[in-house]
Amino acid sequence: MHRLVLIRHGESEWNKANLFTGWTDVDLSEKGLKEAEEAGKALKEAGFCFEYAYTSYLKRAIKTLNIVLEQMDLLWIPVEKSWRLNEKHYGALQGFNKVEMAEKYGADKILLWRRSYDVRPESLSDDDERNPANDIRYKNIDNPMAKPHTEALCDTINRIVPYWENTIFPKLKECHDIVIAAHGNSLRGIIKYLKNISDEDIVNLNLPTGIPYIFEFDDNMKLTKDYFLADEETVKKLMEAVANQGKKK
Repeated sequence: MHRLVLIRHGESEWNKANLFTGWTDVDLSEKGLKEAEEAGKALKEAGFCFEYAYTSYLKRAIKTLNIVLEQMDLLWIPVEKSWRLNEKHYGALQGFNKVEMAEKYGADKILLWRRSYDVRPESLSDDDERNPANDIRYKNIDNPMAKPHTEALCDTINRIVPYWENTIFPKLKECHDIVIAAHGNSLRGIIKYLKNISDEDIVNLNLPTGIPYIFEFDDNMKLTKDYFLADEETVKKLMEAVANQGKKK
């Protein structure tokens, strides 16, 4: 059996403030640090022993992974970072409050921008300080997808799926347990691909922060089971909280 663990980073300071974050490099909140610790303890107690790990270029995911591995005494394992695992870029929405934007544009429009498959938020201008082309992390990457001005989930999936197929999946074949610590939308892209979720139904998938999501594969690498490492009622409440972030007061 091969097991893939997906973890959305713990609560960030901008999650706490209910701001659109995207590629903005925001740190974990105190709650987020605690969520990462609890995730690591739960994974260790459940008998996971990762051989390889992946994360994004953003500190909230990197720190979540480091805390999880520290709790599991696995800080020594190889870790690969990729911009392809970054959160969906929210364009001109980044830094703005989700409720205030819902009041301005309407809750339905915000839901489309947040969760739909192919609707992009308003784009950044070339000279906007939020443009990844102005960030040292991405300046030398010769791929336009590494410097988005805005993204829909389909764009996020288009940069993730090749990385999954060419890098992560072959590694999973070699290992019993691997972990990816990333973001709500980049992980939604992987989940959509693995579970063949329709473009219409993906809008209803809301990932809670800090809760490990397990995918089990048989020896032929066929997906056999997926589940959260938490009780069903807790996961349901956390998912509802994520879904409500963009609603009007």
